[in-house]
Amino acid sequence: MAMKLDSYLQLFFLGCFYFSWFLSSPAEAAVRKYQFDVIRVKNVSRLCHAKPIVTVNGRFPGPTVYAREGDRVLVDVTNYAQYNISIHWHGLKQFRNGWAEGPAYITQCPIKTGHSYTYDFNVTGQRGTLWWHAHILWLRATVYGAIVIMPKEGRMFPFPQPHGETKIILGEWWNSDVETLVNQANKLGLPPPTSDSHTINGKPGPLFPCSSKHTFSMEVEAGKTYLLRIINAALNDELFFAIAGHNMTVVEIDAVYTKPFTTRVILIAPGQTTNVLIKADQPPSRYFMAARPFMDAPVPVDNKTVTAILHYKGIPNTVLPSMPKLPAPNNTNVALRYNNRLRSLNSPQFPAKVPLKVDRHLFYTVGLGANPCSSCQNGTQLTASLNNITFVMPKVGLLQAHYFHIKGVFKTDFPDRPPVPFNYTGVPLTANLGTSLGTRLSKVAFNSTIELVLQDTNLLTVESHPFHLHGFNFFVVGSGVGNFDPSKDPAKFNLVDPPERNTVGVPTGGWTAIRFRADNPGVWFMHCHLELHTMWGLKMAFVVENGKSPEESIIPPPKDLPPC
Repeated sequence: MAMKLDSYLQLFFLGCFYFSWFLSSPAEAAVRKYQFDVIRVKNVSRLCHAKPIVTVNGRFPGPTVYAREGDRVLVDVTNYAQYNISIHWHGLKQFRNGWAEGPAYITQCPIKTGHSYTYDFNVTGQRGTLWWHAHILWLRATVYGAIVIMPKEGRMFPFPQPHGETKIILGEWWNSDVETLVNQANKLGLPPPTSDSHTINGKPGPLFPCSSKHTFSMEVEAGKTYLLRIINAALNDELFFAIAGHNMTVVEIDAVYTKPFTTRVILIAPGQTTNVLIKADQPPSRYFMAARPFMDAPVPVDNKTVTAILHYKGIPNTVLPSMPKLPAPNNTNVALRYNNRLRSLNSPQFPAKVPLKVDRHLFYTVGLGANPCSSCQNGTQLTASLNNITFVMPKVGLLQAHYFHIKGVFKTDFPDRPPVPFNYTGVPLTANLGTSLGTRLSKVAFNSTIELVLQDTNLLTVESHPFHLHGFNFFVVGSGVGNFDPSKDPAKFNLVDPPERNTVGVPTGGWTAIRFRADNPGVWFMHCHLELHTMWGLKMAFVVENGKSPEESIIPPPKDLPPC
């Protein structure tokens, strides 16, 4: 009954939004207030296993944050769980306001058990689908939810208006307690087990044991068009997603409109969002929506298929759904072709402001490694690095240390390129895998333009890495397989309508080039959004200096900022 009531409230809220689009008079920005109680729920059952999980407001996934472009949002987070907590508003730019960004020990110290903190931020210049999640330990396995930002009052979508919309949040489920598994693995110096299933809106679907009642279903009416807001909240897997018998039209990625294109399958990396239109134009029946991992490297993944149901109105539940044909898990060609089709809309109303002049060129190698560990199973601890530096998390928030000039917390000597050039994607390198450790940041001048090439390496193995940059969107101007060639590859860059996003996949054994303008002062995290690699140190941060005026400087911290 609670779920039905929640659905009715959601439809009512969205109905109000849709109705207000047709009002011609502009409205003042609203203040949206939310209460997030972080609590541990006993005995949540999936796959014939019950366990306690950490949630927001007892819900899995957590509540959706609705806002309109230009609104102010206040989320009061009270922590009743046994873990320290912080919440990251993934993809929101948080201009000058890193205090509301959320990553623990980067822009704030975590909220301790029994304490509260209000995230206070403005939604400026953004509209579309984003998401929020815990940003400490592996708690985002169950602590996550959607952010839906509607266009400004009186503005329409730049694509056909849908009859309705649905959120599709892809996640992962472990039968055992995730933090226990991670702690055990770290003691051994090894990765924890892969998940036991993926989920759609918290449910694994009927192909798993004890799961027929744990299946998400979306009802559609024949002939009508629907908007799907798809979020990959999985911890460690890029995913293919398809709907049996139906095409999807991609219209938005990471809350940025795209040139629409039609596809049978999408690829979505952890941290990314994709909005698609589907038309209920097939013979009325029941059709599976399905997702399973893309992995084209010799790395173990949870390769089982999660399903939900697209249900035409009036069709009995006894009708067996048909299954879409998903690409093979290692189908690199499908993945590359899909990503190459992504383009910014680049219209007069939504221009692609690609930096054409670059002030600073950065080249970061992405690699795995192994450092000595006397207590670990093989005498080594698996690790990860950028430019051979494994990031060490501080015990004080980096933004506080920067703002209050606290010495000894970090250095600003992160190198612009790796210490030693080598054949990055040649034969696997299995010797000299040690990395240097440090809390080293890169200082960037305010409003400077940055080009960053992320280069995968064959240290232990090549692998695809989805990188997320906090505080900014960036333009994906180029990508390729093999080693980046600075003399030839820039000539192929797309500087007209490249995809604009906040999270991008670095292809297995390849490279990705991004550009952005550093117009947001503060300390901004950049990391691989595979939780395993983040834990192993595949992360760093940029210190963007203040500009010349108060309007180009970090705002003062709020009074309730959690203490360290």
